[in-house]
Amino acid sequence: MALIWHDGAMIARGMRDHFRRGFTGLLDFVLPPACLGCDAPVDAPGRLCPVCWPKIAFISAPQCTCCGLPFELPVPAGTRCGGCIAHPPPFTVARAAARYGGPMRDLLLRFKHADRLDLAPSLARLMAQAGAEALAGADALVPVPLHWRRRLTRRYNQSAELARAISRIAKVPVLAQVLVRARPTPPQGRLGRLARLRNVVGAFSVPAVAKASIAGKHLVLVDDVLTTGATVYACARVLKAAGAARVDVLTAARVIHDGDGG
Repeated sequence: MALIWHDGAMIARGMRDHFRRGFTGLLDFVLPPACLGCDAPVDAPGRLCPVCWPKIAFISAPQCTCCGLPFELPVPAGTRCGGCIAHPPPFTVARAAARYGGPMRDLLLRFKHADRLDLAPSLARLMAQAGAEALAGADALVPVPLHWRRRLTRRYNQSAELARAISRIAKVPVLAQVLVRARPTPPQGRLGRLARLRNVVGAFSVPAVAKASIAGKHLVLVDDVLTTGATVYACARVLKAAGAARVDVLTAARVIHDGDGG
């Protein structure tokens, strides 16, 4: 009887996959896949064309073993940048898929401000690859929260969408309610580092009912862009103070100014 059920399940799964492929093929015929960056034709959905792909400045070794800042020259394994040596961050590892600029900047602006939630899976794939070290052994993903007022106007939290997409790839659960924005903060886009640091003081908290769920856990904080680090520093401190054993950071992009690299 078990064998009959197993064979039936295999047949049902095969039929389901066949119809899914057929539907995808029909959809691609009606709406041909387009480049995420420029809408040029590509061979499969969720990809970049040969023109846009090389314009993305992916971040890889050599980089600071802690914050992930790329170095211009080869360095010994385990090297930290000057910033992490002078001011050790509250997180263990921070990684970003690419520098913020070019097609990556355009993708993130459309994703964040133009309701392009369809970009989340593609961004998540890049993030999961860049953050493999942080995701290894992680207990949960924690998206950087929005204040409820901004959530109402934007309608979604881009960090939570990225966290859910990464969760499907890395098989790490999302804890979306353990970190909350306790007070609204002005947009940080035009603020410098010191102003950003002051802006997020006391902005985040862990509800008392959530502390048990993060106690002793390895958490990965997820956000779209790391600019000065003020937001993720504040979030990581709050999570560690609430009992998390380790906090890492994973973003789609990172702002790097001339002279930042080691």
